[in-house]
Amino acid sequence: MVTFLVALLALILGYVIYGRVVDVIFSPTDKPTPALVHDDGVDYIPLPTWKVFMIQLLNIAGLGPIFGALQGALWGPCVYFWIVLGTIFAGGVHDYMSGMISLREDGKSISEVVGNHMGKTMLFIMRIFSVVLLVLVGTVFATGPAMLIDGKLLSLGSIGAIKIWLIIILIYYFLATLLPIDTLIARFYPLFGVCLIVMAFGIMGAMLAGVGGHVMPEMVLANLHPQNMPIWPLMFITVACGAVSGFHATQSPIMARCLKSERLGRPVFYGAMVSEGIIALIWAAAGVTFYDGTSGLGTALTAGGPGSVVYDICVGFMGGSDSMMGYIGAILAMLGVVACPLTSGDTAFRSARLTLADWIDVKQSLAVKRLLFAVPLLAVGGILSQMNFEIIWRYFSWTNQTLAMIALWTGATYLYRHNPHSLSFLIPGIPAVFMSAVTSTYILQAKEGLELSTSITYPLGIIFAILCAILFARHTFLKKKAGY
Repeated sequence: MVTFLVALLALILGYVIYGRVVDVIFSPTDKPTPALVHDDGVDYIPLPTWKVFMIQLLNIAGLGPIFGALQGALWGPCVYFWIVLGTIFAGGVHDYMSGMISLREDGKSISEVVGNHMGKTMLFIMRIFSVVLLVLVGTVFATGPAMLIDGKLLSLGSIGAIKIWLIIILIYYFLATLLPIDTLIARFYPLFGVCLIVMAFGIMGAMLAGVGGHVMPEMVLANLHPQNMPIWPLMFITVACGAVSGFHATQSPIMARCLKSERLGRPVFYGAMVSEGIIALIWAAAGVTFYDGTSGLGTALTAGGPGSVVYDICVGFMGGSDSMMGYIGAILAMLGVVACPLTSGDTAFRSARLTLADWIDVKQSLAVKRLLFAVPLLAVGGILSQMNFEIIWRYFSWTNQTLAMIALWTGATYLYRHNPHSLSFLIPGIPAVFMSAVTSTYILQAKEGLELSTSITYPLGIIFAILCAILFARHTFLKKKAGY
């Protein structure tokens, strides 16, 4: 329990102290924001701060901070280190920088932001990369909730029930992608947010109270993975959302189009990331606590998958299957779990529409122009939903972290160009170097990669990270010294 509480306190202090440091260095101004300058009643709409925060949190908190945290918990309480340090020094910085730079550049999509600072080649790569990733995310976050709803909440009792729920979810995604952001998203997200909060604090309270006689494990500096999988780099890929996630860079610009002031960037962007880190911390702790260690958690994940594990934890910690309060609590908790992917999937498709619109330079104030992008995007998502996503999921975590790496390097470039006489670029630059090593090492040794031995992948990962740092230096201060 002590380890968990210390980790929780560290996340809160990280927001209060380090979040403030990042904010001061970026230096928010009182200049009119894109929401005020370009108000179109569709995507650029000034919204209340609490709504912007709630939408941002639900945008980024998909299945990752729940399913990913449970998978990460297989390594034991040492995953707390990555969740805490990753959230404070990498994820919070990543989300804040991507949102604030977009805010200063008319709310442009992350691909356009990267292109502005990293060159035309990276612009083209990021446009393709972002659209593909967003469609995959939206599709996966449609299939996942459909399975959870039919399996645990409201089964229709038919062979094609999951497909029926999938169609319903895709229809909702279509409407959320097409309609003004305050029509569906801003109206329903507060309700979803309540479910998410009930889920998180309900599970945390039950753990701290020792419901079911379960004891929260304390920190041990050892690899407790049942299959002895290496911590480096697997844990840092497995736990993406809840530590640092490139998907967030595609979502922050959506809210950059709704903020009334630059000074609200810290509570919205950095604050939402810390909140997600807390959610991931809770579920990582719940996994090893409820199953009394990593061995039991590993067995449960193998037998029923993460969806079944989530349901069992909710029922067990919220009062038990024989209790009305336990049943109601479990339903509320599961609704929170279902809300997470739903509220990430809808904005994934919306972000894909905006990315394409920015790419082609087509204004989105007219519904017919939004239809030009929304219809084919959802059609592709519907087709992909019928495919086997096992292989796609393997690549998803890697591509997600690769995008985070690129966004962090972009943030470092931005800070250097706006304040070349300071070392402020190190704030995103250091985690960018770290993520460069993580992503390169993983793809070199993973089954879906080159499957090389660690004796080769570890040094090559370090070399790649150093090479990225050299390219950054050449692109910034070395270029300035040379005079070109």
